[in-house]
Amino acid sequence: MAIFNFKLPDIGEGIAEAEIVDWHVKVGDMIEEDAHLADMMTDKATVEMESPVAGKVVKLAGEVGDMIPIGSVLVEIEVEGQAPAQEDVAPVESQDEAPMADGAEEPTEAQEEEIPTVDVEEKAPAPAPEPEPEPAHSGEKVLASPTVRQRARDLGIDLSEVKTTSDRVRHADLDAYLLYNGGSVSHGGGAPRKDETIKVVGMRRKIAENMQAAKRKIPHFTLVDDFDMTALEETRAMMNADRGNRPKLTVLPFIITAMAKALPDFPMLNATYDDDANVITRHGPMHLGMAAQTDAGLMVPVIKDAHGKSVWQLASDINRLAEEARSGKIARDDLQGATISLSSLGPMGGITSTPVITPPQVAIIAVNKMQELPVIEDDELVAKKKMNLSLSCDHRVVDGWDAASFLQHLRTFIENPIRLLSA
Repeated sequence: MAIFNFKLPDIGEGIAEAEIVDWHVKVGDMIEEDAHLADMMTDKATVEMESPVAGKVVKLAGEVGDMIPIGSVLVEIEVEGQAPAQEDVAPVESQDEAPMADGAEEPTEAQEEEIPTVDVEEKAPAPAPEPEPEPAHSGEKVLASPTVRQRARDLGIDLSEVKTTSDRVRHADLDAYLLYNGGSVSHGGGAPRKDETIKVVGMRRKIAENMQAAKRKIPHFTLVDDFDMTALEETRAMMNADRGNRPKLTVLPFIITAMAKALPDFPMLNATYDDDANVITRHGPMHLGMAAQTDAGLMVPVIKDAHGKSVWQLASDINRLAEEARSGKIARDDLQGATISLSSLGPMGGITSTPVITPPQVAIIAVNKMQELPVIEDDELVAKKKMNLSLSCDHRVVDGWDAASFLQHLRTFIENPIRLLSA
């Protein structure tokens, strides 16, 4: 018998510690090699920790929400037979010298005397039943969040058989699988859920802290104006029809391009404010923070030098950063340095919104849903595609007149695609 000390590996350059987001084992569990031990998060990237050995979990480093230094022991695992030859393994010479799990009782003298005479095959207690593993399958590993994996295990679903239209299996894909295979999914009308207490940790904690700081320190004001998107939508459809192998264009690259063209005349919006030093920095380049929803919560990847990129390049960057954010593999540098932000809920967007500024930035634009509405034009009733843009500003830095003027200048580009796309 030996104790294997699984140490938290270096999971990112310059990272000194990581937060325990979720434990997937508990003291006393018997685990197999490659078992999912814990989810650790640092700089908004979550990493799954897997065990390199099989054995019994005898000690965990802390609770959900605790910060663990890189290189410290995360899990102690009791292994059978000859232990791997490495410094992380400590031989267990006797029962009273082995590390004890939290809450375990010290062995009695009588118990110690019995240890050398245990018949392993007949007298050793059977290990606790292990969770039924996911069915093995060939090919690449199926991507899914820990909660989706657990739900699939509970339902007895092989994730390799679940079809998905995205990069990973989601809860909606499990719902569809059940419906198409004779099961049923209920989203209401049943018994109420029991109360549950959820500890705010990881990404949710960081989001809470950032939003609290933003609303406490920044005096927000929001302006909303409607834009005629008809001509831009016709242009977008034409470009997508002839895009070849380039990424499909959404409305976002066009709005980003319009922002880049309008901001030079309104430098107070493309700025950051150090409220400790009372210093405002007006930025020349536009580094755009792009809000992206992930399974773990909201993240804001940054498109660097967005002012110098075409709509095709912007579309490619949006796809890449969103994918890396969802998979938890986004680089730390891609989450820093934004000078202004853009938020969009796509088809889920409402008629209007009041986006929250990300400090030290002083402005953010939210894209709301597009609607086809009746409009009177030249004494005739015509259908137009309309959309509201919401602009939130830091009133310590941006005046209402400047914010309103910026939206009107933005309109001259968004409603005139030829001017928008010209050099």
